[in-house]
Amino acid sequence: MANYALRVPESLFAYARQVAEEEHVSMNQFFVTAIAEKVSALKTEAYFRERQSRGDLSAFDAWLEASPEAAPLVGDERP
Repeated sequence: MANYALRVPESLFAYARQVAEEEHVSMNQFFVTAIAEKVSALKTEAYFRERQSRGDLSAFDAWLEASPEAAPLVGDERP
């Protein structure tokens, strides 16, 4: 496990301390969780951007055209 000295503005630190206390977690756990959430959000965004770049709208249109016209299944009707 690595150590990193983190400088945090006093106002942000006070708020982080308050939230950590409300959540009954240590400041370390609070910061680690916050970092993990941010990394996860960035990785998810990158994943979907990469998937989007592989998309082929003409192939999707062809797939839609090949789909049979059918009535909705029971339970799928619009209200």
